[in-house]
Amino acid sequence: MSTSEMPDARPVLALFDFDGTITTRETLPDFLRFATPPWRLHVGKVLFALPMVAYKLKLLPVHVLRSLLVRYAFGGLPRADVEDAGRHFAADVLPALVRPEMQARLDAHRAQGDTVVVVSGGFDVYLAPWCEAQGVELMCSSLETEGDRLTGRYAGAQCVADEKVRRILARYDTAAYREVHAHGDTHEDHALLALAHVATYRGASWPAAG
Repeated sequence: MSTSEMPDARPVLALFDFDGTITTRETLPDFLRFATPPWRLHVGKVLFALPMVAYKLKLLPVHVLRSLLVRYAFGGLPRADVEDAGRHFAADVLPALVRPEMQARLDAHRAQGDTVVVVSGGFDVYLAPWCEAQGVELMCSSLETEGDRLTGRYAGAQCVADEKVRRILARYDTAAYREVHAHGDTHEDHALLALAHVATYRGASWPAAG
């Protein structure tokens, strides 16, 4: 067999959005309810009534709403408490939200020796323990800390849209892989899907044929 006929032994780089792709729904609202002090939840229902209406009317961008919610929920909380909540959330809540077909895809890529990366706008406090248990890599958003307490701000940019691609290209040499596969479910994943040789959007090939 000539060199040109030999199969390409390079692994695949498999990129997975998390919320709504691996899981059946957005998990940040679940984590906010799980980790936010009860009194803040009660008051927050009143404070965020108008912002939620503005979001549903498409007057408030989703990334702005996320920032507002995170600032309110976590500002001033001890980081250790939120990390502890994240570990419990990863172990006790996330497993029931994972789509079986996406778990099967993750498992198949791992079995083939591919590099599997979860690329998410969610937070490391719950995604890191979940990904560690799965044996996959992670790129995601983080919470800013001052001393031992959270500021309520993002540490750096939210890992969404073009930021996902920027981080992937900064960490991985895509030319070193036989193919890049990507999976997503919203417009914020379009840039990630465009990076791939094989892309799926909400479980179907992307872009759709025809």
